[in-house]
Amino acid sequence: MKPVLKHIANLWTLTEHPTAENEWTLDKKLDAIRDAGFDGVCWAPSRELWEGAKRRGLIFVGGMASGDAGAFPEIVQDLKRFGALHVNVQLASDEMLTPQALELTLALMAEAKREGLLPAIETHRGTCTETPEKMYALADAYERATGEPLPISWDFSHFAVVKHLVPENFVERLLVRPELVQNAQQFHFRPFNGHHVQVPITNSRGELTQEVLNWIPFAEAVLECWLAGNPEGGREIFICPELGPVEGGYALSTFPNSWEDAKVLRAEIEKMWQRVLERS
Repeated sequence: MKPVLKHIANLWTLTEHPTAENEWTLDKKLDAIRDAGFDGVCWAPSRELWEGAKRRGLIFVGGMASGDAGAFPEIVQDLKRFGALHVNVQLASDEMLTPQALELTLALMAEAKREGLLPAIETHRGTCTETPEKMYALADAYERATGEPLPISWDFSHFAVVKHLVPENFVERLLVRPELVQNAQQFHFRPFNGHHVQVPITNSRGELTQEVLNWIPFAEAVLECWLAGNPEGGREIFICPELGPVEGGYALSTFPNSWEDAKVLRAEIEKMWQRVLERS
């Protein structure tokens, strides 16, 4: 069996959509996600979201952000109660050093294992994994402690900005741990350059921007790397076109609407996946 790509939308992308004064209801957002061809939705757990996703045949990928081990049991139980299996985790703060981050990670993984969940630690700004050095230090410490690779939710945009990379060295500088990429199942495909964690997907003519065209070869290289380690067995890869709205500082006021761009990006990701499958 060939591996399977699942397209996951984040509810964050539809914040203040279509406008802050007239934001869509959750039901309307979930209808739009389904109608745009997405397979699932990612966000914090709630009964309303879980039931709405289930009615539409959408996968629910859970989301959590915490650095409090005491809160993990309740968070994990909520995620399980409201239909999550895979969970995207933003862990602790950027001040936390590796020994403490490892303790938290081990506690979270143990709690999740008891509930049958599959959390993955996101590479994210403002967390204990916000730089490559901190991410790989945690991954190495986790493998020494458990004998297993750390499940990671990859968002390469933060690392690219930390290192001020250019498209010509994205692959060289970002795909340095292929075994961790191949072990992962969650990926945030937000196009970036070395100074912006998010670039606009389309221009005023509705065409792909030059910045996205520069990013696509890297995104295909990520898929090729992952596929090389998962050539068969039907393993799933969950990819989210993680576009943020103006609120939160990811998009600028001059960018196109985040949700409209996310739909375009989902289609481009599917094209990339098909090209990589054909080459393999």
